[in-house]
Amino acid sequence: PTIGDTLARFCVEQSCDAIPAPIREKARLHLLDSAGVALASASFEFAARAFAGFSRLGTGDYPVISMPGRLVLRDAICMNGMLVHGIEFDDTSILGRIHPSAFCVPAALGAGVFTRASGRVMLTAYILGVECAIRIGAAARGGFSPAGFNATGVVGGFGAVMTAGKLLGLDGARLASAQGIVYSMAAGNREFVAADAWTKRLDPGWAAAAGVTAASLAGADYVGPRSAYEGRYGLYRVYLEHEVTAQDLALVTEGLGEQWHFAALALKAVPSCYFNHPLINATIAIVERYDLAPSAIRSIRVYVPRAAIDTICEPKSAKLAPTYLAAALFSAYYNVASAAIRRRLTLDELRPEALVDPEVQALASKVTYAVDAETSFPRHYSGAVEIVTKDGRTYMDREDVNKGSAERPMSQSEIGAKFMANATRTLSPERAQALMQALLRIDEVDDVGSLRLAAGD
Repeated sequence: PTIGDTLARFCVEQSCDAIPAPIREKARLHLLDSAGVALASASFEFAARAFAGFSRLGTGDYPVISMPGRLVLRDAICMNGMLVHGIEFDDTSILGRIHPSAFCVPAALGAGVFTRASGRVMLTAYILGVECAIRIGAAARGGFSPAGFNATGVVGGFGAVMTAGKLLGLDGARLASAQGIVYSMAAGNREFVAADAWTKRLDPGWAAAAGVTAASLAGADYVGPRSAYEGRYGLYRVYLEHEVTAQDLALVTEGLGEQWHFAALALKAVPSCYFNHPLINATIAIVERYDLAPSAIRSIRVYVPRAAIDTICEPKSAKLAPTYLAAALFSAYYNVASAAIRRRLTLDELRPEALVDPEVQALASKVTYAVDAETSFPRHYSGAVEIVTKDGRTYMDREDVNKGSAERPMSQSEIGAKFMANATRTLSPERAQALMQALLRIDEVDDVGSLRLAAGD
């Protein structure tokens, strides 16, 4: 059997009860977290512009999280993916180098509403899609980014098609074919890192819509290649600059149903690219420990993994003084300077007026970077910060294991607090609390279409 055949059989045969209880519980929390991030995203300019753009093509019957109208199914799915990923606050797989909930949650919600699925069935499909996506990403060993691709966009369609295929009731042969179909839609590039572009958040939305489309086509017996991964023109030969080995390919199917990579999926405690997290935390630790005023700082040097440089440090001309949210999320200079002055990094520090604060921009110009010789990446997102004061003192702090990882997990109360802080940016506290309880008890929901996600619900 091909890799696609094996993944398809796994998804078709897997039941909710066969998934370990800790994985199901973790999935509920990640579903909650994704919904909260999407609700917060809806308060930013990009969301209104994206919704307006989709609405120009027509309206429909399917809900968009926290938006006042409804769209046709695939546009609603795409928009929801853009919202989940829109503020870099969604979960991350360091193994797969992807943001899997950003495409599997909208695919699960969209296909779930379409099929009137129960919450239990939707949760199962979501878990399976995420698990497959992490494995598909892992086999690339971080190779999509150096080749210029956004791994979340390229891998996302495959995870979404597994989720959608499970909800649409595809058999093994059709689900194997669906993976070949979605391969024709695999897309996403990294040009966003070089400009104030908004395109990165589109990639998982497009992937989610592609996955549902491919699953529906396969359900109608439209035929796709069943060798999408290992074929002569398969994913790993076309999208990577290095040759994949048999051992790499084995990562996709090894231990399926026994080893759950979902368990290591990391949540974010601050809204920023994960490479920035240790820098933000180390900066706050230093300025609080020594009570450093911004005026006392002569210079700041950040130490980052080599893989982070082209994401958060270069090109410096584009990263030094970001004027849009999308660019600020990927600027080590802005994140560190803002954290040093404000001693926090929340969504409020990403508002347009915060980005152009002269004090922050002045301090950002004093930030330089170097390769971190002690990095624990790619096991963890790690980094260090060195601050030199005007009177010659030097202070250093580092974070080797990122908050939200399996080794330093966020507690359920922390996840709940994050959800409420995000959700109440667009919902009343009462409605946010009710939605949180519904998502935490998603197994008891008879029809996921009953979830009150849209603004008019």
